[in-house]
Formats: sequence, structure tokens, C-alpha cells
Amino acid sequence: MKKIKVAVIGAGLRAEIYSSYALSHPDEMEVVAVADPNPERREKFKLRYRLSDEMCFENWEALLSVPKLADAAFICTQDKMHYEPAMKAMEAGYHVLLEKPMSPDPLESIRMGERAEQYGRVFSICHVLRYTNFFTTIKQLLDEGTIGHLMSIQHNENVAHWHQAHSFVRGNWRNTAESSPMILAKSCHDLDIILWLAGSDCTYVSSFGSLSYFKKKHAPEGAPLRCLDGCPVSGQCPYYAPKVYLTEDLSWPTSAISNDLSLEARTKALQEGPYGRCVYHCDNDVVDHQVVNMEFANEVTAAFTMSAFTHDCSRTLKLMGSKGEIRAAMEKYEIEVIDFETGVKNVISLQTAGGHIGHGGGDFGLIQDFVKLVQNDGKVEGLTSAETSVQSHLMAFAAETSRLEKRVICIDEYKRNLSCGLIRFAAVFDR
Repeated sequence: MKKIKVAVIGAGLRAEIYSSYALSHPDEMEVVAVADPNPERREKFKLRYRLSDEMCFENWEALLSVPKLADAAFICTQDKMHYEPAMKAMEAGYHVLLEKPMSPDPLESIRMGERAEQYGRVFSICHVLRYTNFFTTIKQLLDEGTIGHLMSIQHNENVAHWHQAHSFVRGNWRNTAESSPMILAKSCHDLDIILWLAGSDCTYVSSFGSLSYFKKKHAPEGAPLRCLDGCPVSGQCPYYAPKVYLTEDLSWPTSAISNDLSLEARTKALQEGPYGRCVYHCDNDVVDHQVVNMEFANEVTAAFTMSAFTHDCSRTLKLMGSKGEIRAAMEKYEIEVIDFETGVKNVISLQTAGGHIGHGGGDFGLIQDFVKLVQNDGKVEGLTSAETSVQSHLMAFAAETSRLEKRVICIDEYKRNLSCGLIRFAAVFDR
């Protein structure tokens, strides 16, 4: 098979992870261009992938305004900056790998899916969990009828208090108007996994949740706006920024606060940037806990819980069938199968996966699948599709609508109203 060429739009952490596939599989993929407004990030890509100055662009508009440079584009910009470059790239002849979520707007998500079908482009959304050994093993067990007919799914996303504080209180995904609702930004691929495991279309959704803790009213007495401005409880606060970011550990999330990871630069970032703020004095409005209930056309039911108030960043599941049940813990790489008839418990221990924390090795599995699809010009079947990604995104949008409006959402009715222009998702601040 031919080696595919890739142009990268948005050279942040996710782009670094996906693009690094080219370094370990140089016979399959080559990074040939990059676009990012940050000169340090552009320079990093230039050196890492040996790009010429002419193949480094300040923005996606400049990259996509020249004749086609590659077979595919990786679009890894912020949530609200997905739609325009994705649409333009597909129009210009590129196959597209798009970071999740597709868009904070359901209509834009639908239109991107339609554009991919119109032009016959490979359009893969980064639902990395589908590509983990953990979830593919569970799916195989279900398809083989190991627990009989699947009846119900319990899926917990344990966000972890420190991850919530970093990404959804201080970080880029803290504010719905600036990014997207947390159920979309953090958990659209969890809903995608539930859709995949259920094996049928989702019909009804209900949801409850709120921002309950990371608010001004819970700030300790005398807590300043920034941790370094003399916090009186610095020794007891688990969110005290220097305790998190000024250690010898320079891996994520510390690596996200500054391009320069020297102690001096990190200290300055906490003094001036968003990650040095007190978690009780930020402009965050996304939830810190939420539950979603789902019913599927095949009568499978599912309950999803997302919570900041856990120690570990992990996912745990229980799948209940007519002949047995599956209990699984992703961070332990362990799946337990219990047979009702015999009472036998079979524990499947998987090899520890590499890759980004929380993704269970799915990042490279995603890229491997995308490369195969592009090599075959989309004429072979992948693990998922743009149509399926749109469906799981609409589940997230419907869940947020349910949470805000306190009502059960019929997915078919929701789709019809979107198509008719009767509703349009709007950011509603939940302070």
C-alpha cells in the first residue's frame, strides 16, 4: 500500500500524538505540512518532521488556499474551530481526521457528515475508545453471545478531581460558550462506545447534572484569585497550582501550561495564565457531575455517569445479559465474565496499553484505521463512520438539552426539529 501524506491543522497536544504515528510507521504515513498560529508549535513540527518553511502556515486558511498538499488533513483545532476548516478541506479534496467533538453545534455536525458523503471523503472522528483492546474485547464478547442477550449497560467515566480542575475549571474546556458542554467535550466518545456496545439506534435520552462545587461560594475564607497570591490554605488544598504544576514531573497536564517547561516559565504561567487561578474563582460554567439515561431500539437500556469527584481518571463498566454479566475496569485492563448457569468467573487480563493517559492505546489504533481507509480511498469498511459519529454526537446534544430543559428527549423528534430549523442548540450558562 502507498504511504499517505498528511497536513496537520492545529499543532497542539492531540496533533502531536496522532502525527507521531508517522515517526514509528514511516512506510505508512508522512507529515508534509502544518498550520498553527503559534510560531513555537510550528517550529516544533517543522523540526520534528523536517518540513520546509514553505510547508509551515500561520493558519488553516493559508494552508487550504494553495493547491492540495497531501492526501489527508488532521484537524486538531479547538472545538469551535472545527467546522470551517473541515468543510473547506473536504471541498479541496482532502480526506479528514477530525478531533472530537465534531462541533459545538448539532447542525454543523450534521452538515459535515453530509459534506463527507457528498464528496466521497474519508471523514473519521477521533473516537479513540473504539480502537482500544479493552473495548474491542468487550464488543467481541457481546457479539459472540457470551452473556446472552445484552439487557443493560452501566458506564462510569471517573473524570478525577485533578483532571476536572485542569481541563474543565481552569482549562480550555471550562466554559460552554468558548468550547462546548462537558457531555460533548469530555464524553461524546463514551456515548459513542455505549451506542456501539448496545448495537442499535438510541431512541430516548434523559439527563441530570450541574456545576455544584467549583464555584465562588465554596472558596476557603481569604482565598485569593490566584494560588501564588498568598493562599491561606495552600498546604491543605488539592488544587493548589504549584503543587500540581511546579514539580519535577513535566508530563501532562504540566506540559499543557507552557511551551517552555523551565521552572521560571511555568511559574510565570501560573502568575499570568489560566492555570494559576484558584479553582473557586474561575469563569467555568460546565458541569462537574452528570448522569445520562438512554433507551435503544432493541430495548437495551444504558446509564452513564460522569463525575469529577473521583481519585483516578478511569472508566468502569457493567454489562448485564440474559445469561451472564461483564464487569470491566479500563485502567486495570481487566474484564471479568460471570456465567449465570455455572457461576464460573473468568477474568481476562489484557496487556498494559501505551499512548495518552485514559485512552488505553486507542490513539494509534485510530490512526492505523484512518491510514487504511485513505490508502483505499474509503472503499473499505472502517471501525466506524461519519454517520455513526453524527448519531453519537446528537445523543450528547440531546442529553444536554434534556439536562437544561428537564425533559425526556425523543431522538427522532430531535433530529426532525433540527432538520426543520425549529430548534438550534444554544449555550445556556449554568452557574
